[in-house]
Amino acid sequence: MLLGAYHRKLLEPDTLKIMLTPLFRCDKDYFANRTGTPWEVNEQLGYELVRKDGDLDGYSATFSLVPRLKLGLVVLMAGSRPQNQDVVAKAYSHIIPALERAFREAKKILIPPPNPEPYIGFFTYGNITFYEISVGEDGVLVMQQFGPQIEDLIPERYRTMKLNYLLDRVFRVVFEKQYPCVLRVSTASVSLEAQDGQLFNFYVFDKQGLSPGFDAPGLNTYNVVRIDHRPTFTN
Repeated sequence: MLLGAYHRKLLEPDTLKIMLTPLFRCDKDYFANRTGTPWEVNEQLGYELVRKDGDLDGYSATFSLVPRLKLGLVVLMAGSRPQNQDVVAKAYSHIIPALERAFREAKKILIPPPNPEPYIGFFTYGNITFYEISVGEDGVLVMQQFGPQIEDLIPERYRTMKLNYLLDRVFRVVFEKQYPCVLRVSTASVSLEAQDGQLFNFYVFDKQGLSPGFDAPGLNTYNVVRIDHRPTFTN
């Protein structure tokens, strides 16, 4: 229910967000890094782990969640809690890598748009970053980034991504291959992780039946506009 997997809604989304958001940073002497409502919050293997422990009359219990993975673990123990090890953390040390491996190995099924024509063409963001959108063999839209700035920062094998159709001119960015979370070039850095999974919201079609551009709110990128042809660049 807390992870949104229950068959009907019991709590409002805003209520769930409040419940799963850390509120206070704790002193280093406390056993959790942060606390929330009503959780203790720590980080394990790069994920935020929220949990609540309880002990009473020889019985112990831990209720825990890893929201980003939609993963929950409840441990109920008859007897005192082991003092020399954290059973929950130990369990997650096995479960999280196994789940990550399953996600990596799972075949991605991408959905093509009902009609790709409105989205095909060239686009630019402030005449700095340029995009070409075409149709792949499976009908799914393929986006390639190009331009002098992009070519200086991002290796060619990481400049191509796919757009998974969701609904009503909304697509989700998908990288089909593993990538470095942060690319470092000289003194600059580029986060590919920030791009993966972002939503692209294309504008309402014009009289020619084409989308004149799109926004990527999660990347703070707005007014990416269509251009007539592929530009040429000079030094």
